[in-house]
Amino acid sequence: MPRHRPSEPPRDTPAPATGAAADDLAAALHHLHDGPYARYRSLTGRRWPLLPGATFSLVRSQADPFAPPSRCEVRVDARAAGFAPLGLDVPARRRALAGYLARRARDAAGGTFRVDAGGQEVLQRSSCEVAADGSAVLRFGYHLPGPRRRVDGRTAARDLAGALPELVRSALLALDEDEVRGFVDAVEDAAVLRSRLPQLDLVAFVADGAVLPRRSGVDPRPALDAVPFTSPPPLRVAVELPHRGTVTGMGVPEGVTVVVGGGFHGKSTLLSALVAGVHDHVPGDGRELVVTVADAAAVRAEDGRAVTRVDVGAFVTGLPGGLDPRDFTTADASGSTSQAAAVVEAVEAGGRLLLVDEDTAATNLMVRDARMQALVAKDAEPLNPFVDLVRSLHAEHGVSTVLVVGASGDFLDVADRVLLMRAFCCEDVTERAREVAARPTGRAVEATGFPPVRHRVPEPGPLDPRVHDRRRVGARGADALLFGEQEVDVRAVRQFTDASQVAGAGYAVDHLVAAGHLDGRRTLAAALELLAADLAGPVEGWTGGASADVAVPRPHEVAAALNRLRTLRVRELRPTPGD
Repeated sequence: MPRHRPSEPPRDTPAPATGAAADDLAAALHHLHDGPYARYRSLTGRRWPLLPGATFSLVRSQADPFAPPSRCEVRVDARAAGFAPLGLDVPARRRALAGYLARRARDAAGGTFRVDAGGQEVLQRSSCEVAADGSAVLRFGYHLPGPRRRVDGRTAARDLAGALPELVRSALLALDEDEVRGFVDAVEDAAVLRSRLPQLDLVAFVADGAVLPRRSGVDPRPALDAVPFTSPPPLRVAVELPHRGTVTGMGVPEGVTVVVGGGFHGKSTLLSALVAGVHDHVPGDGRELVVTVADAAAVRAEDGRAVTRVDVGAFVTGLPGGLDPRDFTTADASGSTSQAAAVVEAVEAGGRLLLVDEDTAATNLMVRDARMQALVAKDAEPLNPFVDLVRSLHAEHGVSTVLVVGASGDFLDVADRVLLMRAFCCEDVTERAREVAARPTGRAVEATGFPPVRHRVPEPGPLDPRVHDRRRVGARGADALLFGEQEVDVRAVRQFTDASQVAGAGYAVDHLVAAGHLDGRRTLAAALELLAADLAGPVEGWTGGASADVAVPRPHEVAAALNRLRTLRVRELRPTPGD
C-alpha cells in the first residue's frame, strides 16, 4: 500500500477534478442548471468518472429540496485504493479498514456530505465496505441544492465534481500507512481475543490499563483522569495476540460472577463495559481490549413491553385467571414478567452470558429474603427468584451470569466468585464472601433446576415484507425501531449502539421472512443461525439494496427487536431447536 502522510498529495494522483476525470459529471450538472428539480433524477443509473479508478453514482435522488438527502456512492477499484498489503482476507480487518475510512470521510466531509461513521464501536456499515480484493465503496447522503425547487447545477457541480474528488483523495487514498495499520491491527486483536474466550473457559476479559468510565451519559469517549483498570491477581491471565503480543488482564471465568461495592464506586461502570464488549472499539477508546463472548446479552426489567408465547414457567408457577406461564403472552408486561421473558428469550437465541444490573432489574424477581418468606408463604407467591435459578442456568444450560448487586447479600450464596469495586479498583473478595455467606440467614431455596427452554416457531405472515411498507423500516435514534406501521421501543436493549444498528435490526427481521428463514416450520433459533451467515456478507445482500444507513446487528439484537413487535405471532412451542 502506498504510504502517504495526510498532509501530502498522494503520488501518481492527478490534479483536482476540475477539467479532469469528473468533467462529464460537471458538464451534466451544468446542463441541468435551473431546470425543474426532478431533472436531477436523470443522473441516476450511471457511473460517472470521478478520479482514475474511482466512480460516482447517484443511487437515489430526493424528491424535493426538503426531503431526506439523496443517496450517493463512490466506488474505488483495488488498484487505485492500494489496500491489498493490509491482509484483507480476514473479515475483521476488512470491517476495521471500512470503519477507519468512514471516519476519515466523515471528518473530511464537513457539512456538505453526510457519512455514517458511528461512534466508539467499529461495526460493519453500509456507509463503507471493503472487499477482499481491496476495492472499496463509500455511501453517503447529499442534499441536492434546489432553490425555488429548481436545479442548482453550479453548486452541485462544485460539490460533486470538485469537493468530492478531493474528499475521496484525502480520505480514501492519501493514507498514513502506520496509522491505518495500527487501527486495523487493534480491531483484529480484539476480535481474536473475543474468539479465544471459550477456549480459555472465560466469558469476558478486561485488559490491565483499560479505561472504563465514560465522560458522561451522552459522551461515550473515555473519561479524563479516570483510574486505569488493574486486574485482581487471582483472576489475572496473560493472552498472546497477533499484533499487540502478550497482554494481561482480568479473565472472568464461566459460571456466576457477582460484582459488589458501594454506590458510585464503579460496579455499573464495569458491567457497562462488559455489555459494550460484544463490539470492537476504536483505538483510544480505552476499552479496546475489554471483550465479552459474542453471544452475551444484557437483560433487565421493562414495564409495558409485549411478550408473545414465551415459556416463563421457570420463574412463574401460576398466574391470575388461569393463564399458563409456560405459554405466556401479554401486551403489557410487568417488571418481573418482562425480565423473566428477557432471560428466556436470550437463552432461546443462543446466549451464553447474561449481564444483569440490580439497579435495572425487577426486585421481586431477583430475590425474596428470609423475612419476606416468613411473612408471605411460598404458596401465596407465584414468582421463583433469579437467585435460586442462576446456578442451574450455568450447570444445566451452560449460561453464565455476571450480576451487579449492592443490596442483596443472598447472591453471595450462589456466586462462584465475588468482585468488589472500591473507588474503581477491582478486588477478588471471593473467600471473604464465602465466610459471610456461611452465616445462616434463614432463607429457604424456593426453586431448583431451570427447565429446558421451549423454542418458538414464529408465523411469517404478520412479518411479511409484502404486508407492510418497506420504506417504513428505519429508526428513531437508538430508542425506537420503525417497522411498517409500528414504532417499537428498544431503549431497554442496551447493546444497540446507534440508529443505524436499530435500522439494521429492522431490515434483518424483514430478511428473515423474505429469505424464507422464518417459514412457519423453523424455530426462531434455527432461523437466527441462518441469518448469522447472511449478516456476515455484504450489507446489500440482506437489506434488499435499501438506500439507507445500516449497521450490522448481532442476531441477539435482531431477536430482541422481533420479540418486541406487537404483530409477532407464534405458531407453536417446541422442546428442542431445529426444523
